[in-house]
Amino acid sequence: MRKLTAGLFMSLDGVVESPNLWQFDSFDEELGVEMTAMMSRVDTVLLGRVGYEEWAGYWPGTENDDPFGAFINAVQKFVASRTLTGDLAWQNSTLVTGDLTEFVTDLKRTEGGEISLIGGISLVRQLLFAGLLDSLSLMTHPVVAGGGRHLFEPTDPVTRLTLQSSVMTSNGNALLTYGPRRD
Repeated sequence: MRKLTAGLFMSLDGVVESPNLWQFDSFDEELGVEMTAMMSRVDTVLLGRVGYEEWAGYWPGTENDDPFGAFINAVQKFVASRTLTGDLAWQNSTLVTGDLTEFVTDLKRTEGGEISLIGGISLVRQLLFAGLLDSLSLMTHPVVAGGGRHLFEPTDPVTRLTLQSSVMTSNGNALLTYGPRRD
């Protein structure tokens, strides 16, 4: 069965929205190594509507010498949305129709590499609480964002996780990867 992973950049105060507004100079070589390792394992990406619209407006215009641009433009992308319709313009993008949890359950049963959930805060929550997320990486930067959307909400259920890996980088980034606790 294929593994479903998610990774989010996060500030010290728990903000995961628009990291481009607060990441500043904390992205370092070690974080780049971790991102490159992730890209080497992933051959399918799951995006939400907002992430898709933002990235589809930016990444197709980048040069292929940008490692992430080359990756995200070429990879197979599935987009979960209740409002988008029809064919999607960004290459290798397909709209998810029907129930998302059923789609992801079926997708995990297909042949291939890792499936990475990126660009979808609500999707991460939905699939984590549905028991479909195999690992959640939070890449915490040493910055207080001050405002923005958090991953978890006060009404979320208590959910126990287990630490799968941890890395500290020279610029003070904490990369913590959690998985479901099965007991």
